[in-house]
Amino acid sequence: MGKQKYLGTFEQLVLYAVDRLGPEEAYGVEIQKSIAINTNNDFSIGAVTTTLSRLQRDGLVSSVWGEKTAERGGRRKRFFKIEAAGYRALNETQNAIETMRLGALPAPAGA
Repeated sequence: MGKQKYLGTFEQLVLYAVDRLGPEEAYGVEIQKSIAINTNNDFSIGAVTTTLSRLQRDGLVSSVWGEKTAERGGRRKRFFKIEAAGYRALNETQNAIETMRLGALPAPAGA
């Protein structure tokens, strides 16, 4: 059995945001907003883009460039989509967490 790479908490949040937004809306700023709204925590756009780059390098997400828009000064948005490997990684990570949670020892009295 090969060694499984489990996702970190922030990687999971980014993947869930990409999935929730869908390929038509999942770009950096919207992903950042989704995470902020749903976690009540503000993460930098740099943290989001760095994580997206790593997830893409690992084949968990893919991206396409949108059209240039005047509202962005002629710049294009990069839209992300979660891939089958991303769904698998999320499921495997969540299963491992649930297995550990269910098998955890009860907290000592007074803890």
